[in-house]
Amino acid sequence: MKIEIWSDIMCPFCYIGKRQLEKALAEFPNEEFEIEWKSFQLDPSITPQKDKDIYTFLAERKGISVEQSKELHKAVVERAKNAGLDYHFEKVIVSNSLTAHRIIHLAKTRKLGDEMEEVFFKAYFTEGKDLNDASTLIDLGIQAGLDKNEVRKVIENESVFLNNLQNDIAEAHQIGVQGVPFFVFDRKYAVSGAQPVEAFVQTINEGRK
Repeated sequence: MKIEIWSDIMCPFCYIGKRQLEKALAEFPNEEFEIEWKSFQLDPSITPQKDKDIYTFLAERKGISVEQSKELHKAVVERAKNAGLDYHFEKVIVSNSLTAHRIIHLAKTRKLGDEMEEVFFKAYFTEGKDLNDASTLIDLGIQAGLDKNEVRKVIENESVFLNNLQNDIAEAHQIGVQGVPFFVFDRKYAVSGAQPVEAFVQTINEGRK
């Protein structure tokens, strides 16, 4: 079964959805699954803002108070915890995910797409790494199993893998993706959002019929 996942590194629910799917897949030890990660940018206009915490950033964009923003993030931390993830929003550095997505496409050519997604998610939501810093991106690429020189070339040449990213986003719009994470199973069934493990199990069972 092939599972395509439209996702954005900056999306906290995408990491949660990844974990929920992995738990569901573990219930089918004798099945083979091909996972393909697809790029999506929730907000391509984001500019890196090291001097602004994520609480203030979201408050300004949504027109709410910083306290309200903190409460929203607190709820997400609890959801992440239930999925087995450790989020530290106080460490998050607001970044644009464009370069990270291009590195993911490099990783896909080396069959390391899933590894790269995991490393980036953890770096952003748990470790507070700056995903717009070139040396950090190179280190994370190496951590996922990539060659540092190949990662550097992607960072230095903004056109490398840009078409791949744009094609993924265009395809998402064509099939009606409104937000991420968005999971497509063998082009027959879709699951939108970080659904419970049971929802993924049910969808997989439907696809096996």
